[in-house]
Amino acid sequence: MMPRTADRQQEEVMSTASVDESPAAMDKEEKACSVSNSGGGEGSLDRLLPSVGMGRPPRKRTTSQCKSEPPLLRTSKRTIYTAGRPPWYNEHGTQSKEAFVIGLCGGSASGKTTVATKIIEALDVPWVVLLSMDSFYKVLSPEEQMLAANSDYNFDHPDAFDFELLTHTLRKLKQGKSVKIPVYDFAIHGRHKEWKTLYGASVIIFEGIMSFADKTLLQLLDMKIFVETDSDIRLVRRLRRDIMERGRDIEGVIKQYNKFVKPAFEQYIEPTMRLADLVVPRGGGNMVAIDLIVQHVHSQLEERELSVRAALASAHQAQPLPQTLSILESTPQVRGMHTIIRNKETSRDEFIFYSKRLMRLLIERALSFLPSQVHIVQTPQGEDYEGRTFHGKRITGVSILRAGETMEPALRAVCKDVRIGKILIQTNQDTGEPELHYLRLPKDISEDHVILMDCTVSTGAAAMMAVRVLLDHDVQEDKILLVSLLMAEMGVHSVAYAFPQVKIITTAVDKKVNDVFHIIPGIGNFGDRYFGTDAPPDWSDEDEPSY
Repeated sequence: MMPRTADRQQEEVMSTASVDESPAAMDKEEKACSVSNSGGGEGSLDRLLPSVGMGRPPRKRTTSQCKSEPPLLRTSKRTIYTAGRPPWYNEHGTQSKEAFVIGLCGGSASGKTTVATKIIEALDVPWVVLLSMDSFYKVLSPEEQMLAANSDYNFDHPDAFDFELLTHTLRKLKQGKSVKIPVYDFAIHGRHKEWKTLYGASVIIFEGIMSFADKTLLQLLDMKIFVETDSDIRLVRRLRRDIMERGRDIEGVIKQYNKFVKPAFEQYIEPTMRLADLVVPRGGGNMVAIDLIVQHVHSQLEERELSVRAALASAHQAQPLPQTLSILESTPQVRGMHTIIRNKETSRDEFIFYSKRLMRLLIERALSFLPSQVHIVQTPQGEDYEGRTFHGKRITGVSILRAGETMEPALRAVCKDVRIGKILIQTNQDTGEPELHYLRLPKDISEDHVILMDCTVSTGAAAMMAVRVLLDHDVQEDKILLVSLLMAEMGVHSVAYAFPQVKIITTAVDKKVNDVFHIIPGIGNFGDRYFGTDAPPDWSDEDEPSY
């Protein structure tokens, strides 16, 4: 099948977990971030260009990405949320499920983004990332900036792109790791200071005019698609886009097209059509080609499905408890508080009160495992005192929602100005597997010691997913402390085996887990008892119902 179509519906659309954004802000910012279509169909130039005498249209700033895209994709028909990322690692904690990468190549304004949007809409799978090559233009020197301002810089040559950064970024993203993407501004021909953080995908759609121009980059593509569109249509689209969206004048656009765009297509882009697995003519309007692509991607995703929780239930059991585990001393006080919170007759007020007391003791215990160094101070009596201070950059708390959030006040009470992050993990009722739905982590968390908080851990599936998220954001494994009020031996073994450098701190460990992965004797559904609610059927809180 063959080439491209339709005009750009968006300059860049990304469907991913947003870092440093609250859920409330996301829908609001989604409206601000979308780039609307301008004009109608493939009409004459008179309809697309400003009339003579009206001057240049108001200059619009167009960037390769919005400053903070929300974790959803709004298509012409509906909204696709990036919810439910299934496990991308095995019971050993190592990655065994790479994202499926689709490469979209074609000439400038050929309709690559429209095809990508159509594919995403037809796929109907969560956690899809659309990555544009436009984000990876090189930083221009002052001399090159002047050439670009006069339409004399060749943006359609392979040398215009930072292939080293692009390859590094796509490889990390394919491996499921957190990456930073440059935010490129076409109006100023440069990058913004702020970079966009992307994390996690089941499918990555990578589009650009030079998508097939680098051998190393080609090796990362699981499927290669060339979008073919008539050159006259591409010229009309480029004129409309550059004038209406990027504030260019018609003479400059035509000059650049004849001098750089057309020759580059003939020399560098069109020859790569032979590398494509599929050539799509008519672009987004070719639903036969879109359906073939979608069927192939679905079959690939089915082959990569993992069953982590079942593997955890049969692995690493009947072994001595690991040395990385620290259990709060079972004093009469601690035993007494467990007696109260485990009792099904305990009132909600008393359950909350004694849970908070245990949380405070637990957090204090966890802090004792942070690195410290000798620090000498002078007392009011003028004498030296040899004490200790924290030896690290920062402490960050990360709660696994919803129950883990109840531990945040205890952490804030003992750690002044502590930063807090959140991870939402739920159980898929059809597969029984944990799924990552949302995360919000502080910037530069890779430099921190992280206290990961969850109230109950049974199989360890959600805790493992949360640890994997932190590792994917470059947090060092030996700087992660998992704290939980109650754990099952199965969960302890699962986390310790997969991540042997993670310190595990809890107030008690129960030996058994029943057929539905509830801890026995357990504590019940901690979140329901604490918040006084009936949990929705898809809540797990890993174990919210203590599983």
